[in-house]
Amino acid sequence: MMECQHAPEMNGGVDRNLTVCKHNSLCKEKESKDNVEAEKMSIVERAYRTILSELGEDVHREGLLRTPLRAVKAMQFLTKGYNETTQDILNDAIFDENHEEIVIVKDIELFSLCEHHLVPFFGKAHIAYLPNKKVVGLSKLARIVEIYSRRLQVQERLTKQIASAISEALEPAGVAVVIEAVHMCMVMRGVQKINASTVTSVMLGKFHDDPTTRKEFLNLTMRK
Repeated sequence: MMECQHAPEMNGGVDRNLTVCKHNSLCKEKESKDNVEAEKMSIVERAYRTILSELGEDVHREGLLRTPLRAVKAMQFLTKGYNETTQDILNDAIFDENHEEIVIVKDIELFSLCEHHLVPFFGKAHIAYLPNKKVVGLSKLARIVEIYSRRLQVQERLTKQIASAISEALEPAGVAVVIEAVHMCMVMRGVQKINASTVTSVMLGKFHDDPTTRKEFLNLTMRK
């Protein structure tokens, strides 16, 4: 049913009511997108129900009745980075500033899903950049980590994507990213080494070319 509202308009000093339909083209486009998303959710929900059934579970028992829907919503959240871009969060957060020394944000918590087994890996990211007359709001660096970690990932690619995104957005003199993470595919299955962690790094610009700058970053970041 169409929902309309009445809006007052001045015409020669006299108010008159105009019927303004809220179902314009933008509303119809949103409704169409909502329908597509609902259909996608339904398809994935059925897939989860099939998986549970094939594993030998009774999908009709009380504890599992809503599990497929919960799994869909959880997966949507864990992979929400596919629907976000760095441009969306950085457009109003880059500022002109005459600062040329290292900026470091360390111990940024991250959670991601290994694309090989769809099990979590989690840890911390350490980010540094050398400004080239531009700085960014510090929280935005954590948001960049969030965007790329909320996708199906391998740690090596995640590290490079974060560094490349910062480099493209700020055009700094250098960018450095180090990620330390624990992979549940190594802890819960396979070799089952519970104390193993993985460290990856990407150095761009001056952090790559200048050993002194790189050493300063690593000393400031890796010390406890």
